[in-house]
Amino acid sequence: MTAEDKKNTNLMHLIKRMHGFVENTDIEKHRQSQDHFGALLGSSKDVVTESFTIPAGTPEELPIHAEWNYVNRPHMKKYVILYCHGGGYSTGSSLYARTLTGKLAASTSMDVLSFDYRLAPEHPYPEAAWDAMRVWDYLMLRGYGAQDVILAGDSAGGNLALSLALELRNEERFLPRGLVLMSPWTDLTSSGRSHITKAQIDPVLNAAYLEEMIRNYAEGQDLTDPLISPLFGSYDGFPPVYIQVGSNEILLDDSTMLYKKLLKAKVPAKLDIFKGMWHVFQMSPFKTAYEAMDKNAEFIYDICR
Repeated sequence: MTAEDKKNTNLMHLIKRMHGFVENTDIEKHRQSQDHFGALLGSSKDVVTESFTIPAGTPEELPIHAEWNYVNRPHMKKYVILYCHGGGYSTGSSLYARTLTGKLAASTSMDVLSFDYRLAPEHPYPEAAWDAMRVWDYLMLRGYGAQDVILAGDSAGGNLALSLALELRNEERFLPRGLVLMSPWTDLTSSGRSHITKAQIDPVLNAAYLEEMIRNYAEGQDLTDPLISPLFGSYDGFPPVYIQVGSNEILLDDSTMLYKKLLKAKVPAKLDIFKGMWHVFQMSPFKTAYEAMDKNAEFIYDICR
């Protein structure tokens, strides 16, 4: 074992312990623990967070809590990053996601909008997708064009970002400028071999957890529906996509299979597999996480030229 491998192994043990503190069988306590984690590790004197509410448009709708994250210095305003948080569609929030949205705002010097979509099991599919579309429409009403928006997300948020883009195309609307996906959960059928080959080394996810999240979000649904499992979508004419994934996560093949499908559809796509890393390692406050965020920024700069 090399020194780097040993370092990564030690980090994974630490991440597994930390994840154990956050994870809880009581879903409300799990959500609260994640928010505490986000408040603790997501604050930065260089990034301003501005909370607001997207109002309901009809009597049937509820207001959506959202927040802007932006650097406390002059910065680019032409483009905006619309961020979808992870959490298996059952947990997570814009507060929890500050561990990522703050880094993204700092690395790109762009405004990042994150939002609290409704969570399962109280609000199963397609309610999160409806909320994402409402936030997209909010940006359009604020004067942004589709080509001014980069869609981003981690884990289930990567799923939601892809689902939103696929639904925009279904409705024959303009698509975002590009997508940035970190450890995206693209296949709720769990068909990738990495669900087996990485099961013993993944420090964050396991089959039982994913099965619970699938039941919460999509019980009784067709899991091959592209709006539930974007891996099964059609990507002809899609905008550029950048994917980051760790080599030690069970969702590795969710990324590699999506990447191959994008290339087959002639989508300008890029995949980086980070050796020894785990699910959404970009949350962690260490060098590789910041390097990954710099790569996200490079991709965004390239497509915004």
